[in-house]
Amino acid sequence: MKKTILSLFVSCCLMMQSSFAQLQTGENVAVTNTDAGKVRGYINNGIYTYKGIPYAEAKRFEAPQKPKAWSNVRSSMTYGPVAPLIDPTTSVMDEAEFVFNHSWGFTNEDCMRINVWSPNINDGKKRPVMFWIHGGGFTAGSSQELPSYDGEALAKKGDVVVVSINHRLNILGYLDLSAYGEKYKKSANLSVLDMKIALEWVKTNIANFGGDPNNVTIFGQSGGGAKVNTLMAMPSAKGLFHKAINQSGAFRTAMLDKTTTQAIGAEVMKELGLTADKVDEIQNIPFQTLSNAGKKALKTIADKMKEEGKPVIGFGLSWGPSMDGEVLPYQLFSNEAFELSKDIPLMIGTTVNEFMPFRGSMPNSTTDEKAMETIKKMYGDKTDAYIAAVKKAYPNAKLSGMLDYDVTFRPGAVVQANQKSALAGGASVYMYMFDWQSPVLDGKFKAVHCMELPFVFNNIARCHEMTGGTKEAYALADKMSQSWINFAKTGNPNHKGIPTWATYNATNTATMHFDNTCVVKPQMDKELFDLVK
Repeated sequence: MKKTILSLFVSCCLMMQSSFAQLQTGENVAVTNTDAGKVRGYINNGIYTYKGIPYAEAKRFEAPQKPKAWSNVRSSMTYGPVAPLIDPTTSVMDEAEFVFNHSWGFTNEDCMRINVWSPNINDGKKRPVMFWIHGGGFTAGSSQELPSYDGEALAKKGDVVVVSINHRLNILGYLDLSAYGEKYKKSANLSVLDMKIALEWVKTNIANFGGDPNNVTIFGQSGGGAKVNTLMAMPSAKGLFHKAINQSGAFRTAMLDKTTTQAIGAEVMKELGLTADKVDEIQNIPFQTLSNAGKKALKTIADKMKEEGKPVIGFGLSWGPSMDGEVLPYQLFSNEAFELSKDIPLMIGTTVNEFMPFRGSMPNSTTDEKAMETIKKMYGDKTDAYIAAVKKAYPNAKLSGMLDYDVTFRPGAVVQANQKSALAGGASVYMYMFDWQSPVLDGKFKAVHCMELPFVFNNIARCHEMTGGTKEAYALADKMSQSWINFAKTGNPNHKGIPTWATYNATNTATMHFDNTCVVKPQMDKELFDLVK
């Protein structure tokens, strides 16, 4: 009897002990090799964690190179610097900042850093690698910007290795100086080359972190999703990853051509008062001066393009990848680009509301009369057709919520899924939509852009401000993160916790709707897209 009681007591103590976070640090803790030298991280909740490891280095506007080797064990326990921003945050929207809970980090042009989370580094296992690329368009963001990006919970749940990176952005990543000498030959797409060399780092080093370099999934959201598409269209990146997930990032805007990007580069040089023989002086100009010159140059070239009748999308030109004929020889939605990534399984989707809560959204308390007045102001004589199309797509839609449904991000996802799934002998495509509505602040933020991230990373506990931390949120995160894990392992996101998720094609348009009750439905919003083109 005493023995039984003692055993129960010991078991209870062990259970209590395991319920608390276990942090291990020290000189000989979590030490492993990279091709540049040894690194030391820490172990938290059984997950080996490394932050801020240099994966490359470069002079300003020059191609990335392997980092210089180090001789001592490099402490790698803290996130590295983030890329300088052209528009630093100086004022805050209080409620939105509460929900998103950004961590801005510190900036430095030497920002090529990689983070790794792994269940083990010494057991000989080859775990799937999930390579995360942050959002923020092509001009902002970082691997540590949102609490949802932390890879510990996903690594622990899925027995996978999670990786994330910082890389060059905005003018530092995309200013085309190729007309000014060999060293700047690839300057128009340096940010993309940073991502590629980070993937090469994974190929070379990830086995030392318990990962399998032959099973790498790239995934990203918003600008990160667009970067996924960019890598899929990059011939020299072929073979560095094996599956892809695009979350709210199927941007269809055509990339600029070399003629335009070189014109922008020439205008920046003019703004800075630099002649071709003085081009190297651009490496020493203060970032803010450089950034201001870049803004003026973009506006000048955009105005010239408008005068010539050339299309300028949205508010004007911006920094981003361009079709330079070498790093990126094809437009992202071209047949050549789709053929290049034909054998890459793809999961793609959006949230149901995306940026709509910030664009004319009406409070839930809005009367039907006031709601109808607002809808008529926007759609005029198309109002009845718009309401009918919304109700077909979303039968439970209220008049006060009629303007909240995304018609910006999802159409691109549908086009991409249709094109990719039509490739003869191509890899599988899986489509999803994130419908779950956050209860935070009386439901004001709905399924806003980024809302799916805590669920994908199984990070509800870190993101109560965004999700409310409800039991429903935890339950859905368990289902969604398992789908992402299974896709990374096998290219198939199905598991016992969700309905059968069929592969997508333009005929069945099978779409998994993630909500408190998950369902698979065909596309219901085609008429809505046609109406708002």
